[in-house]
Amino acid sequence: MMLSLEHELRRGLAELELSLVDDQVGKLLEYLNMIHKWAKTYNLTSVREPAGMMTHHLLDSLAVIAPLRRRLADLPRAQTVEDQAADCPTRVLDVGSGAGLPGVVIAICCPDVVVDCVDAVAKKVAFIRQVAGVLKLTNLGGLHQRVQDLSGTYRVVSSRAFASLTEFARLSSGLLASDGIWLAMKGRVPDDEMAALPGNTRVFHVEQLKVPGLSADRCIVWMHKT
Repeated sequence: MMLSLEHELRRGLAELELSLVDDQVGKLLEYLNMIHKWAKTYNLTSVREPAGMMTHHLLDSLAVIAPLRRRLADLPRAQTVEDQAADCPTRVLDVGSGAGLPGVVIAICCPDVVVDCVDAVAKKVAFIRQVAGVLKLTNLGGLHQRVQDLSGTYRVVSSRAFASLTEFARLSSGLLASDGIWLAMKGRVPDDEMAALPGNTRVFHVEQLKVPGLSADRCIVWMHKT
């Protein structure tokens, strides 16, 4: 089973034109295995079989990595002298992370980025913390809080099927750096949601995604503060 999953993963990475080292590939496979094991006891996902998890969860999340890397490269340098002197890493907040999608995948694929996964469900956060420990992901943290109760700032705030764009932006606006960006993973382009956004939030790009092995529509809605 693991050999066939590895083959599917590597084929998907090739389709996504995403280059990862063997250690990262191994961590992604172990992460998938952990989701499968924990899903037997905890309601981490409605998808129960590893093959379905590979397509609907892992490859779906991996589809955002190349676009995210491009956006990170385009972000301006840290604004403050203190941040520049400390060479602070980019911080990403994954809202309503659930089983860690896409937050854990981002942490594995972007080791120079610090990722916090926040969820209001304790057992899901416990799973993310277990993943961080088992896979030795020192750049991954799990926060058991409501997003509106968090403090701090992040250059990127992401979500995957968390809420409407308006609600996502409203709840996390105070956490997004002034020059930061929102990454909202969606299915079909949510025209109604984009039209309903308040004046202080602007969509600057909608990026269509093609997930290997998945025929459903997928896109990223990129937003920032006006």
